[in-house]
Amino acid sequence: MKSLMSLMKVLLDESGSRCCTTVERDWKTITSRVEHEGLSFLTITLPSFGKDFVKSLDQGYVGSDQFGGFHRSGGLPVFLQGFLCLVFDRSSGELLADPSIDSIIAIRQISGLFAKIDLPCTENRRRKAMSEYVRVDQEVRASELVWSRSLATKEFKRSFSMLFGDTVNRLDRELRFGRFDCFMPKHGPGVTADRLVGNQKFNQSVWTLRLESVLPAGEFIIPNWRFRTDLEGITFLEPGRERPVRVISVPKTLETPRIIAIEPTAMQYAQQAVLSAILSTFERDKFLKRLITFEDQTPNQRMALEGSLGGELATVDLSEASDRVSNLLVQELLAPWPDFAEAIDACRSRTAVVDGHGEILLAKYASMGSALTFPIETMVFLAVAFSRFRKANPSLKGDRLKAEALLKLRAYGDDLIMPVSIVREVITDLELLGFKVNKGKTFYTGSFRESCGKDYYAGHDVSIVRLRSVFPTTLRNASEVVAMASFRNQLYFAGYWATCQWLDKYLTKLLRHYPILSPTSPGIGRHSFLDPSLYPGRVRGRYQRPEIRAFVTKSNIPKNEIDGWPALVKCLTTGFNPDVTHLERSGRPHALSIKLRWVPTT
Repeated sequence: MKSLMSLMKVLLDESGSRCCTTVERDWKTITSRVEHEGLSFLTITLPSFGKDFVKSLDQGYVGSDQFGGFHRSGGLPVFLQGFLCLVFDRSSGELLADPSIDSIIAIRQISGLFAKIDLPCTENRRRKAMSEYVRVDQEVRASELVWSRSLATKEFKRSFSMLFGDTVNRLDRELRFGRFDCFMPKHGPGVTADRLVGNQKFNQSVWTLRLESVLPAGEFIIPNWRFRTDLEGITFLEPGRERPVRVISVPKTLETPRIIAIEPTAMQYAQQAVLSAILSTFERDKFLKRLITFEDQTPNQRMALEGSLGGELATVDLSEASDRVSNLLVQELLAPWPDFAEAIDACRSRTAVVDGHGEILLAKYASMGSALTFPIETMVFLAVAFSRFRKANPSLKGDRLKAEALLKLRAYGDDLIMPVSIVREVITDLELLGFKVNKGKTFYTGSFRESCGKDYYAGHDVSIVRLRSVFPTTLRNASEVVAMASFRNQLYFAGYWATCQWLDKYLTKLLRHYPILSPTSPGIGRHSFLDPSLYPGRVRGRYQRPEIRAFVTKSNIPKNEIDGWPALVKCLTTGFNPDVTHLERSGRPHALSIKLRWVPTT
């Protein structure tokens, strides 16, 4: 707590200097409230203050229902009033004609500094999140009765077909004729519901009858049909005997954890196969590869910047998005392509084990944790927006409609961008389908826009840097050291140089070797606009590369051997790897450490 408070003090003072305002009263408020409320003031109350500030920016004034728990003077809270009066009128609370961008950044940085710190929340909050997971699934089932009777759903289906029909038709045809070349399965590095890790996932002994009917084990588990006798050791589970997903919580904020589901090995493997087919087929479509990029957030960020400048584009965010995509809705949308619909359903786990609630039957398509959750939700949300876009532009047809959509529509998971002219109708449609719009992170009235981790106000980047980890106290806290160095470097390029100097002193005392390095260097060091090669070190190698001593991360991959046909399957599905030790060691490291080494400065 002492280190966190010291960091807050330094950052608060620097923010005051940048905005030419006094912060003495603000610091007294922070110290007094932390003394009475503890860490929750920094991690819950202050972030709530920041959310109300952004809402005020969007609506153009400070509402009477905002900044609860903070005393007011005139139209503004007393806390951070020196910054706030550079953005809003002190007496009326109205947004100024030319608000200070530095003050907007400062208020957001101070209030959001500790919002995402990686600390576990209380057990009561964790249990509440589990109950919420179950409640949301019940709401999904209830919403199916509403949207299934709506005429708007038919128009939504037509829009989905216009966007994805040609692409999904190719996948459907490949499955119908048993061509699986584009369905490339793989195992991830994480845990699975049946607790297989690393290379042992390739020793699969379980498949499901649902998967077998559309993605045969002979095409995915064994190297080829010459090894068909090895299928005799595979257990094929009937639908009622399939292993459920295991629902767990992971740290997100101190207010609430993130709920994810751990899939069984067979399901995870098959999901990756279908995902690879979707990605490769989308890449071949000239329209879709420009409309959707599953691995690149920058197009969303660029359009959010445009929306903050011109005000014609809105950014929409959804709450519990992945948990609210109905499986019945997905099957309705894919009904014209039965083979692909069967594959999508076969990869889906039907039940989940939830702590405190036992095993439940799922109405949602899949939880966060399934490889198909992200692409499926992206397709659904984009189709909802496109449906309203078509209706708003009846004169546009065919290629002209698609060309216009490329300029004004975008989806990256539940981060949506669309014209302001249709945003209210799209929100209505989303709510009809059972989705919940996050109104605190949806912007279309003012000059603030937010999408995919980037925030903009009137064309200015007002994104902030968040502390993700507690302060390291020894070199054994390797993960915290790496996170703190990354945090410092982000602050540096955000212009908080005085705060960086304070962090440099802390990290130098801890590490002793903490040099200036280029962002491309593998070492843990200070990023700077200065040339790192000018600092003492050595020049080594045939290319005369400058090097310097710095800490680097080191992790020992667990021993996990496979041989025989499972080893061959791994080589065929992961590609050529000259390092044969991957057949001896695999999986996520149990621990991370840092070692002092000579590293290139750039």
